[in-house]
Amino acid sequence: MLEYLKMFFWLCSGATVSILKRCPTEQSKYAGIGATIFFTGLLAGLSSGYALYSVFDSIGYAILFGAVWGLMIFNLDRLIVLSMRKSNNKYKEFMQATPRFILAVLIALVISKPLEIKIFEKEIATEVQTLGQEILGEQESSISLRYNFSLDSLRNENARLLSEIETKQIKRDQLFKIAQEEADGTGGTKKRNAGPIYRIKLADAERVQGELEALQNRNNQLITSIEKSINSIQTDLNDNLQKLGDPNMQGLSFKLTALDRLGNKYQTIWLANWFIILLFITIEIAPILTKLISPIGPYDHLLAVREHFYQNYKKEKVTKSDKALDEILSVI
Repeated sequence: MLEYLKMFFWLCSGATVSILKRCPTEQSKYAGIGATIFFTGLLAGLSSGYALYSVFDSIGYAILFGAVWGLMIFNLDRLIVLSMRKSNNKYKEFMQATPRFILAVLIALVISKPLEIKIFEKEIATEVQTLGQEILGEQESSISLRYNFSLDSLRNENARLLSEIETKQIKRDQLFKIAQEEADGTGGTKKRNAGPIYRIKLADAERVQGELEALQNRNNQLITSIEKSINSIQTDLNDNLQKLGDPNMQGLSFKLTALDRLGNKYQTIWLANWFIILLFITIEIAPILTKLISPIGPYDHLLAVREHFYQNYKKEKVTKSDKALDEILSVI
C-alpha cells in the first residue's frame, strides 16, 4: 500500500519514475513534493467548491466545478515544478522560478478566500446583516428623496395658505379692537360714544371680516385638495417602501465585502486573515521552493543526461535528413 502511495506521489511531482527508481536518495524528496502538489490541489477543490456552493446553492454544481478547479490547480502546480531544471547557476534558477513564484502567490490568494469565508462564517453572517440594513436604508432614502421634494412643496404651500388666513385674522381682530376702543373711550379719540368715527372703524373691521371669509373659503378648498395630493403621494411612497423587502445578501461578493469590513474594524481578524493567506502562499510555493533550494542530486544528473542524449539524437537525425535531402537534390 505504501509503495503504491509513494508511486502516486511521484507521479504527482511530475518526476520521471524510471529515472527516479534509480535514485533511492531522491525518492522521499519527490514523494514530499508530489504530496504537497496533491494536497494543494485538494484544498483548491474544496475551497472553490464552497465558493461555488455559495453562488449556485447546489451541491452537484459545487462538487463538479470544485473538482474541475482542483484538478486544474493540481495540473498547473505539477507543470510548474516539472518545468524547473536544476543547474549550477543559482541566479539563473531564481530568475526562472520568479514568474512561478508570482503565479503561485496569485493561486494561493484565490484558493484561500473561500476558506477564509468559511472560517469566519459566523462573524461574516453578522456583518452581512449590518451591510443589508445599510443597503436597505440607502434604498429607502433614495425612494424617499424622490417623493420628499413633492411632499415638501405641497406642505409648504399648505403652510403659506394657512399663514395668509392667520395674517388676515390678526388684521381683522386688530380693527375690531380699534373700533371697540373708540366706542368705549379707551382708545382713538378717548371719547365714549358710538359716533361716526366708530362707525368708520367698524366698517373697516367688517370689510376685513368679509375678506377673511372669502379667503378662508378659497384657501380651505385649496388646502383640502393639497391634503388629498399629499395623502396620495404618501400612499405611493409607503407602497414602494413595503415592496423593497430585505435585500438578498447570500452572494459571494457580499461575503467578501463583509470579510473586508471586518478586517478593517478588528485587528485580530485582519491578522488572522493574513496568517491564513500566508499559510496558503507557503503551501503553494513549497514545491517550487523545495526544488529551488535543494542541491543538484542524482535524479537531476540522470535527467540532464537523458535530455542531452535526446538533443544529440535529434541533431543527428536532422543531420541525416539534411544529408539525404542533399543527395537527392544533387541527383536531380
